[in-house]
Amino acid sequence: MTTIGIATERSSGSAAPAVASARSRNRLQDNMLVCGALAALVYLVTDILGSLRYPGYDFTSQGVSELMAVGAPTKTLVDSIFIVYGLLAIAFAIGVIREASPGRRALRITGAVLLAYAAIPMVVAGRFAAHPRGAGAFSESVPHIILTAVLVVLMLASIGFGAFALGRRFRIYSFATLGVLIALGAVSGYYGARLAAGQSTPGFGVVERVLIYAFLAWAATLGISLLRSAHASSEASP
Repeated sequence: MTTIGIATERSSGSAAPAVASARSRNRLQDNMLVCGALAALVYLVTDILGSLRYPGYDFTSQGVSELMAVGAPTKTLVDSIFIVYGLLAIAFAIGVIREASPGRRALRITGAVLLAYAAIPMVVAGRFAAHPRGAGAFSESVPHIILTAVLVVLMLASIGFGAFALGRRFRIYSFATLGVLIALGAVSGYYGARLAAGQSTPGFGVVERVLIYAFLAWAATLGISLLRSAHASSEASP
């Protein structure tokens, strides 16, 4: 009886650190998934703050990239805060990858695409900055246009793969978001031609922001849904 008692006590003692470690990892994972919503919030605050600090800036007709264009009065402010956004977005993407258990290939690919979407701008932003409309040759803005096109493709790809990462309701929501982004992307092409010609772009700011925030809302919803699903599974397990 004494031997059994000692063995049980040792077993319990050795299990305690493992339980504590698992809880720590779970908290870390939860925080990483929450970063999707936090990133969206930081982006929104940066957009609004930059718009208010830019004299003469028209929120409805000018794009977000113009807040951090070469020579813009808000470039330093917006670039600085967007670093926080990028770090949060990277943490979220890693959290999505970590959430992908064996057999959840779609979720793993979604996380990898989200990671590329978050990391690429932080690596190349300085060399792909936009130029103020009407300033310099259009060719100077071509690198920024290419970067934007790449990011749009990554946005669409992440939603396309992510649609199959969860249940039917999230799939419907993902496809609806995908449809909105494709439609607005086509409209943005029209505005791109006007920008290249140096013409006014009434409504461009609204179109671009709806496109961006539809994606950010989708990413935040993905993180929250994964979080709820993980907690539900944990509570259901014995």
